[in-house]
Amino acid sequence: MTPTGPRRASATRAARASHTEPSPLGAIPPFVLVPAAVAVLVLLLPLVALVARVDWATLPADLTAPATLEALWLSLTTGAIATGCCLVLGVPLAVVIARATPRVAGWLRALVTVPLVLPPMVGGIALLFLLGRTGLVGQSLDAWFGLRLPFTTAAVVIAQTFVALPFLVLSVEGTVRASGIGYERVAATLGASRWTTFRRVTLPLAAPGLVAGTVLCFARAIGEFGATALFAGNAAGTTRTMPLAIYTAFNGAGVGQGTAVALSLLLLVVAIAILVLVRGWRPGSAS
Repeated sequence: MTPTGPRRASATRAARASHTEPSPLGAIPPFVLVPAAVAVLVLLLPLVALVARVDWATLPADLTAPATLEALWLSLTTGAIATGCCLVLGVPLAVVIARATPRVAGWLRALVTVPLVLPPMVGGIALLFLLGRTGLVGQSLDAWFGLRLPFTTAAVVIAQTFVALPFLVLSVEGTVRASGIGYERVAATLGASRWTTFRRVTLPLAAPGLVAGTVLCFARAIGEFGATALFAGNAAGTTRTMPLAIYTAFNGAGVGQGTAVALSLLLLVVAIAILVLVRGWRPGSAS
C-alpha cells in the first residue's frame, strides 16, 4: 500500500535524511573496515616517518640556508608564473569544454586529462622533442630568433604549466557546467554583451572552482619534478626547484640531507595548507 498524507510526508523526510546523514561505522562490515584502516595507515605512516626524521634543533638553520632559500624562491616564483599562465589559458578552455557539445567536450576533456596520467618523465621528453634545439618548434625558434628554451628558468615555467594546467581546467569546467546557462541567457536578454556576460556572470559563478583550481594548480607546479628535470635540468639558481634540491641532496650533492628533510617538511606543510584552502572554497561549502 502506498503511504498517503502525513505518512507520505514522513516517508519522504526519512528518505531525504537517509541520503544526507552519514551512516554509522557500526553498520559497515569488518571486511570493509579492516582494509580501509590499512589504507589509512598506508597514507599516514610515510608522513609520520618524514616528520619523525626532522631535526627540530637545526630546522631553522636548514630552512634559512642559502641553497634552501634559493630553491624555495625559484619554486615559488616559477610556480606563481606557471599558475598565471594556467589561468590565462585554462579558464577559456574550461568554459569552452563546459559549453561544447558532449562529443566535443569529451574529446577535449580527454586531451586535458593526458598530463594527469602521463608519467612526468615522458612529459619532459615530449617537451624536449617540441621545444629542444632539434625539436618540432624549437629548431625554428633557434634558427629565426636564437631562442633556446631547454635548461633555462623559462623551461621550468613551461614544464610546470604543462603538468598543472589540467587541475585548473577540470576544476573550473566542472563548476561552469554545473552552474548551467540560465543566468547567461537572462543577461543576454537584458542586452549584456558576450564579454560582459562572461565577466559579470560566468566568472563569478565559477569562483569556487576557479579558486580551488588555482590553489591546486600552484601546488602541482611547485611540486613538479620529472618534467622539470628532463626539460629544464638541475642547475643551482636557475632550474633547481625544491623537489630537485631534495633529489640532489639525497644523491650526495648540493644541500645536506638535513636540509632536504626540512624542504620535504616544508612541502608537506604547503600541501596541507592547500588542502585546507580547497576544502574551504569547495562549491557549496558555504551553505
